[in-house]
Amino acid sequence: MKRVLLSISLLSLSACSGNPPVITETPISVASPGEVFVTRYGWHTGFVVPSADVQSLIPELRERFGDTPYQEFGWGDKAYYESEKVTSGLAVGAVLASSRSVVKVRAIRERPDLHPEGFEVEWLCLDHRQYSLLLGFIESSFYRDQEGNIIFSKDGKQDTRFYEGVGSYYLFNTCNTWTARGLSSAGLDIAPASKLRAGSVMSYLAARDDGPATGRCLETDRPDDRSMDSIAW
Repeated sequence: MKRVLLSISLLSLSACSGNPPVITETPISVASPGEVFVTRYGWHTGFVVPSADVQSLIPELRERFGDTPYQEFGWGDKAYYESEKVTSGLAVGAVLASSRSVVKVRAIRERPDLHPEGFEVEWLCLDHRQYSLLLGFIESSFYRDQEGNIIFSKDGKQDTRFYEGVGSYYLFNTCNTWTARGLSSAGLDIAPASKLRAGSVMSYLAARDDGPATGRCLETDRPDDRSMDSIAW
């Protein structure tokens, strides 16, 4: 019983102290609701958002990805994520001995829920404050240099690029708890400590009553002028 209680305590502590942390405030202010897609590839989950919204916050992404309509974001262990050949040694090292993280950014050419490209997708329509907080969480996941620039790490396959990330990956701080902390930042009632697996994240979202996966935010909720306030880094 003591071991069980200790495990629960460590799990809760790890979820609370994981980096990048849940945010409750942000200087970002988006004018309208936003469509967000949570994607799953095997063990990994992440977010797909309209490029224009996130590129307003991180101009370097526009320089690299241009006018692609959507971009996917994930967070994970540097060695494991960037490897072209995943091995059991990398997997064990990511869980037990990771020291650095990266943010994965990938260009997505079409709405992911209509053309899922082999991954599982859940759709969300967030109000303007929820969406602002999620964008703030994603932005805060990038490590920046003294001049405030994000730091390139490596180019990957399928129009993917990796950037240095905030925090370290370990058993209780995974790509899935990262996704859960992003959802928690957006105000969803989700417990990151219990979302170590990709399936638990997607099951939570599938159980929500937010409409069909191929739905859209109401057109009246999505004005074309989705401006953002200026941000002082």
